[in-house]
Amino acid sequence: CLIHFYKRRTMPSVSVKDVNQQDFTVALAAHFKKSGKMKVPEWVDLVKTNVGKELAPYDEDWFYVRCASIARHIYIRSPVGVSTIRKIYGIRKSNGSSPSHWQKGVGGVARKALQALEGLKVVEKDQNGGRRLSSQGRRDLDRIAAQIKAKSKAAAAAAAAAAVQA
Repeated sequence: CLIHFYKRRTMPSVSVKDVNQQDFTVALAAHFKKSGKMKVPEWVDLVKTNVGKELAPYDEDWFYVRCASIARHIYIRSPVGVSTIRKIYGIRKSNGSSPSHWQKGVGGVARKALQALEGLKVVEKDQNGGRRLSSQGRRDLDRIAAQIKAKSKAAAAAAAAAAVQA
């Protein structure tokens, strides 16, 4: 049957859920940084990521990583607002010898990250509130996931060839 013939010949699509989330977040952050279009706030090197933290992040590219992580989360579950992102990045605040308590993430970082993703046309505002992935953003994220999947397949094939020769 021709329908089954054509269905078999199409390449299987790769989504964000098909790749390792850490590899994907690092690759997307590198893509955001390389594009140079993301609007990064000037206070990024001074701010803490949570009230319960004692120090600012050591990684100077942490804002790109945070934006990539938020974009991945919006891909998987949307719509997402600032309060949801604050909840995602909450931590246990250490009170020394007193019991620790859960603390929400910083709202300014979440808001600026969403605005930066909106500026890149990765996310758009949802009519019911919050933000959701745009069609261009979904296409970009799927393309990066496909690149990671191809790279991991090539690495696996190289490792298998090395194991056969050894």
